[in-house]
Amino acid sequence: MIVDGFDLEKEISLWSLELEGKAIAREFVFADFQQAFEFMTLCAQYAEKIDHHPDWSNSWNTVSVKLTTHSAATLTTLDIQLAKAMDAFASQVKRD
Repeated sequence: MIVDGFDLEKEISLWSLELEGKAIAREFVFADFQQAFEFMTLCAQYAEKIDHHPDWSNSWNTVSVKLTTHSAATLTTLDIQLAKAMDAFASQVKRD
């Protein structure tokens, strides 16, 4: 699927489409709660910077994320941008 010029299968292959293509979702699993919390902190700081916030939940070492642009009622470039950043933050936290 192409969204705002982004090929979702190439750009964010670990994310799945939901809500008839209006949202993307991914579950991140870490070694422990500390890594999950570090990931969430990095994501929260970035989300504030771009003024685009995830729908998410955390249970010990797992963070479940859903991204959509509520004001547009669909996926936008901001969702893809945040998803790519979250993928990078997850890799960073898992390497530490």
